[in-house]
Amino acid sequence: MTGMTVGGLVSGMDTNSVVSQLMQAEAIPQQQLQDKVSTENSVIRAYQTVNTKMTALGSAASALTKFDTWTTAKATSSSDTVVANAAAGAQAGALTFDIKSLAKAHTITSTLDETAPLTTAGTLTLTGAGLTDPLEITVDTDTPDGLAQAINAAAAASGANVRASVVSTDAGKMLQISSTKTGAANAFTLDGLTTNPKIATQGTDAQIQVGDPLAGGYTASSATNTFTGVMPGVTFTASKAQTDVTITVATDSSSLADKMQAMVDAANSSLSEISTDSAYDPTNKVGGPLTGDYTVRQLQQQILSNVSNGMPGYGSFSQLGLSLDSSGKLTFDKDKFTAALNANPAAVQDAVQNGIGKALSDTATAATDSTTGNITLALQGGTSQVKELNDRIADWDTRLADKKAQLTKQFADMEVALNKLKSQSSFLSGSTAASATSSSTTTN
Repeated sequence: MTGMTVGGLVSGMDTNSVVSQLMQAEAIPQQQLQDKVSTENSVIRAYQTVNTKMTALGSAASALTKFDTWTTAKATSSSDTVVANAAAGAQAGALTFDIKSLAKAHTITSTLDETAPLTTAGTLTLTGAGLTDPLEITVDTDTPDGLAQAINAAAAASGANVRASVVSTDAGKMLQISSTKTGAANAFTLDGLTTNPKIATQGTDAQIQVGDPLAGGYTASSATNTFTGVMPGVTFTASKAQTDVTITVATDSSSLADKMQAMVDAANSSLSEISTDSAYDPTNKVGGPLTGDYTVRQLQQQILSNVSNGMPGYGSFSQLGLSLDSSGKLTFDKDKFTAALNANPAAVQDAVQNGIGKALSDTATAATDSTTGNITLALQGGTSQVKELNDRIADWDTRLADKKAQLTKQFADMEVALNKLKSQSSFLSGSTAASATSSSTTTN
């Protein structure tokens, strides 16, 4: 009779409701386990959020411990027509020079007389244009367009740095061949045209002059308008010939200050998350998922101590604009940091790279390391506990199903027993009545 539904047809009792109420009482331990799972999942989610915040702090702090971060330089130009860029490791300093000329692409033209053959022998010879050896070009169609097509096809196949086109001018059609690259090395000649071409633009290098070449100065040339190697680690591009251009290279204090601000923001984000998750509301007597948690409380204290303790040999980090306010949050004064960096770059670098940067990086790593991190271990413990609780909840599902079947059967058996008693009572009542009637008739 397992699984049958009994409605109290004989007893008049709502046995289904009784079984349901009894099962609610039986399920209380399982509900308590489910409540524990919900609570533990809240703790896990809070730990995961703190872990994310601390990972971000570790990345921001670690960036300030790297050597390349402190070799970042910034190049500025006195002219808006000269754009300068400094690579990591560029040496600080300044250079003043004149831009004597800009790089030009070589261009030749030839006026075409379409009433006569355009080539002397049906072939052209291209020399230069980046080629090692002269290039023989066969012209299959002796027309202006045929010439341009033959030159372009041969250039594409050989890698020659030229491009031909037919242009319409006031004097008629003209064949124009231009180098696709600037610089003297990309100049070229083209032989075999009936009308010898003329140089429209001579291919030349860009050139700058530093000081007087006759008195210790020098010139430097580039096939393009971009110069490299004149200043170590610096590249600059000119777009106009001019005099007295000065390029200055200095430590990129703005970039360093931005990285400091990023570290401070990440630290404050971590502190805020920990405070929220571990807060306690005395009025409603409700705490956050990590209220009283030693791991995050210790982590919070470590971050604050990293800042407040300063660095032996340097002193308080407030000298470089980093301090704590009355609410326990980090503050950063960018102007004060920049001033300190400019005044003593080596000391500030050491204080950040080996001081606060390393301290916060180490604190974050100790918390988030994928193997030994305190938060990592706490998450693993919480996950393991949730699994164990869910296993116990699953066991209760089986236990409660068996209990419900047992209660249902018990009440069903009771109804069957009551039905039998009712039938026997009816039989006895009928037999008694029949006996009484028979006795009365005999007496009369």
